[in-house]
Amino acid sequence: MLWNTLILALRAIHRNLMRSLLTMLGVVIGVAAVITMVTLGNGATLSVTRQIASMGSNLIIVIPGQGFGPGAGAAPNFKSADAEAIRNQIGTIDLVAPATAKAVTAVYQASNWNTRVTGTTNDYFQAGNWELAAGRTFSETEERAGKTVCVLGESVRNKLFGQGNPVGAEIRIKQFACEVIGLLKAKGQSAMGQDQDDAIVMPLRTVQRRLTGSQDVNQITATARAGASIESTKVALTALMRERRNISDTEEDNFRVMDTRQIAETLTGTTRILTMLLGMVAAVSLLVGGIGIMNIMLVSVTERTREIGIRLAIGALEGEVLLQFLIEAVVLSSLGGLVGIVVAAAGSVVIAGIMGIPYVFEPTINLLSFVFSSAIGVIFGYFPARRAARLDPIEALRHE
Repeated sequence: MLWNTLILALRAIHRNLMRSLLTMLGVVIGVAAVITMVTLGNGATLSVTRQIASMGSNLIIVIPGQGFGPGAGAAPNFKSADAEAIRNQIGTIDLVAPATAKAVTAVYQASNWNTRVTGTTNDYFQAGNWELAAGRTFSETEERAGKTVCVLGESVRNKLFGQGNPVGAEIRIKQFACEVIGLLKAKGQSAMGQDQDDAIVMPLRTVQRRLTGSQDVNQITATARAGASIESTKVALTALMRERRNISDTEEDNFRVMDTRQIAETLTGTTRILTMLLGMVAAVSLLVGGIGIMNIMLVSVTERTREIGIRLAIGALEGEVLLQFLIEAVVLSSLGGLVGIVVAAAGSVVIAGIMGIPYVFEPTINLLSFVFSSAIGVIFGYFPARRAARLDPIEALRHE
């Protein structure tokens, strides 16, 4: 009986093929939207995790204020002496790189580019896992004397020099010339969407003397020694900075100490929440597709009233009629789910490539989307099927 009922359902779908395809379209769009949103969200999360991991597992960042963003600037900045105190007084610290940044316009011949200059020390390159594509980093003499030398990021090189080698050339920043001594390998976007290669790195004293006019430091980056406890190091660092900034026991910290693990948890948590929200919004289109199936099935029941009446009159059971229409609805939604999975896979690969994030195939969301689409067919197909099964054969035969 089930096989015959399935054949009848498939014949009815084939009889109105265009209408069936348009009915499936709502489910296809819904399934594809849900899977694509979740897949891209997972890819973005993995991309953030990889970018944070590339910074190193023992990296510690100290910034003024309560966190990242505009609010961090409300607290007093650090001084170069704070970085030296961290280096000298905390035994588990390996590298310390104070840094200060300034927005500038860099000029080379007829080309110019708005970028940012970071003043720091040589420890900055090692702590941040920066590698040189050409040239060298600062010498001790250049750092100590505040010489006008600089290392360019890949994006600045492209804007000012094209594909040429900038090492040995001079660029102008404000009112002084700066010799390019090195070129950094490209890193791409940071976990927060910034172009890490759009930067010029100069000795800290050079930037303080010629650009900022103060001894302030916006950020201190440090690395813990191999085998040292990150948590213990952060506790010691926090106690030292509270002492140097004269913060009493009753006052909150006006700085923040974070390691790469905390940064990764914060950013990946945000991307997961956004992924869930986008997935839930996309799931609404699945419900719309289910309503479309119910609407078409009700129309089909009305059109085939005489056919249903004949089947009931010659001995078909109500359950058989109900099953036939229910199978039609489930077949439409299930086929729509399968097509939606294929469309989502193709779309996710293309969009992930455009966005520059990895494509992550998630079997769970694909399976759940297919099961949900089939369930949509059962739920929204049941009412029209029950209506067809409960038709009075005599009234159905009289229907025009």
